[in-house]
Amino acid sequence: MDPNVRPETMERITSPELAQAFIDEQIAAVRNQVGDKKVLLALSGGVDSSVVAALLIKAIGDQLVCVHVNHGLLRKGEPEQVVRVFKEELGANLIYVDAVDRFLSKLAGVADPETKRKIIGKEFIDVFAEEASKLEGIKFLGQGTIYPDILESKDGIKAHHNVGGLPEGLDFELVEPIKLLYKDEVRVVGKALGLPDNMVYRQPFPGPGLGVRCTGAITRGRLEAVREADAIFREEIDKMDPTPWQYFVAIPDVKSTGIKDGKRYMGRIIAEVPGINRVLWDFSDKPVATIEWE
Repeated sequence: MDPNVRPETMERITSPELAQAFIDEQIAAVRNQVGDKKVLLALSGGVDSSVVAALLIKAIGDQLVCVHVNHGLLRKGEPEQVVRVFKEELGANLIYVDAVDRFLSKLAGVADPETKRKIIGKEFIDVFAEEASKLEGIKFLGQGTIYPDILESKDGIKAHHNVGGLPEGLDFELVEPIKLLYKDEVRVVGKALGLPDNMVYRQPFPGPGLGVRCTGAITRGRLEAVREADAIFREEIDKMDPTPWQYFVAIPDVKSTGIKDGKRYMGRIIAEVPGINRVLWDFSDKPVATIEWE
C-alpha cells in the first residue's frame, strides 16, 4: 500500500475521540520510527507545523529540536510570535535562525514560481542540515506535510516544499505524522492536543510564505508592501462574524497608473501602504483555481 495515499477506509476525524485515537496511533508510530534518536522540526508557527510539534513533544519530548527559520517571507510579526509562544510559553527546545539575507539573495531576480519554490525548499533543507551538523543524534526531519500538499504536487500542479521541492540526497529520514490528514482534521487534532485557538484556527500559510504571494521577482520593497497589506487585510477581516475560512493578499507583478496628491484615498491598504494604488478582489472558486496565485 502506498504510504502517501489515504486509505478509502480511513474515517474522517471530526470529533475529540477520533482525534485522540489518531494521536495515540501516531505517538506509537513515531516512537517506533525514531527510537532514541533526535528529530529536527521546521517550526514555522503555522497550523500544520504547530500540530506536528505538539504531537512530537508528546511522543518523544526532549528528543525534538525545533528550528524556526526567519527567511524574510513571513507575515508581519510572525517571527516574534513564534519565539514568544513556543519558547517562552510552551517551553520548546527552539533554535531561531535569522536567514533573511541568505534567502533573499538566492531569490533575487527569480520570477518563475516553481523555481522560487525549489530555491526556498532547498535553502530550508540546507539550513536544517547546517543546524543538524551542530547537534548530536539528529537522524530525522519532522515535517508538517498534509494530504492536500501531496495531492496538489501530483502531475505538476505545483511543487510543494514538503513534497516536490525536496532535493535528492536528503540526509534525513522524514517524520510526517499528519501527512494523510486534511486541514480541517489537523485543526481537530490540534484542539485535542491542547493548542490554543489562536494557533489552531490561524490562517493557512504556504511554506514558501510571501514568496508565492509576491508574484514575479521578489524585492524587499514589494515584500514589505504585501506584508503590510496582508496585516491590514487580516485585521479588518477578523472583525467579521463569522470570518471566512481562508483569505490573503497577493501583490501582482504589474504597474498601474494612479493619482495621489490632492485626491481622496479609498481603503486602508491604498491609504497606508506605499506603492499600492489599487486593490482587486479575487472570487475564483477552488477548483478550478487553487488557493495561491503562484
